[in-house]
Amino acid sequence: MGSPTSAFSFLIETVIHLYLVVILLRVLLEAARADFYNPIVQVLVRLTDPLLRPLGKLIPNVGRLNLSAVVLLYVIQLIGLFILMLLSGRPPDPLLLALLAVMRLVRMVLVLYMILILVGVILSWVGHGVRHPIVPLIFQLTEPVLAPIRRVLPNLGGLDLSPLVAIIGIQFLIILLGV
Repeated sequence: MGSPTSAFSFLIETVIHLYLVVILLRVLLEAARADFYNPIVQVLVRLTDPLLRPLGKLIPNVGRLNLSAVVLLYVIQLIGLFILMLLSGRPPDPLLLALLAVMRLVRMVLVLYMILILVGVILSWVGHGVRHPIVPLIFQLTEPVLAPIRRVLPNLGGLDLSPLVAIIGIQFLIILLGV
């Protein structure tokens, strides 16, 4: 039988992680200048606006980067790690928490991009007739990662190896991070 502490830790970590992914998707979609009339983007905006709108008045954007959302990501990650450390009975070390929060957010970005690239590859094989609103968003999100790789790789006559190179690079970075 599992312990109640483990169950609560799982629940807290899952809820926080899901909300962090929602905020992260909004940051990435804003940076990619996605179509904000897309229904998927509208859902993300509705879910994140209650916390981002007041914070956005205090922290301005830097170019296409929603800095208030990045700060919110970091603060929520810090709070989540602090709660999890308290639940585990370990005394929270502020420096360790700060570093771990950054590393986990970087890992989250890398894993999200890996998933988006894999989904994009699958859609490019079988999804030509799919008219779901998420399809263009996936390609808009992955293009900033794949385009620089495509410029470096030689033309292989219709065979695009940029997703493979990107996934290998992302896996390398995830292993290097060690989180």
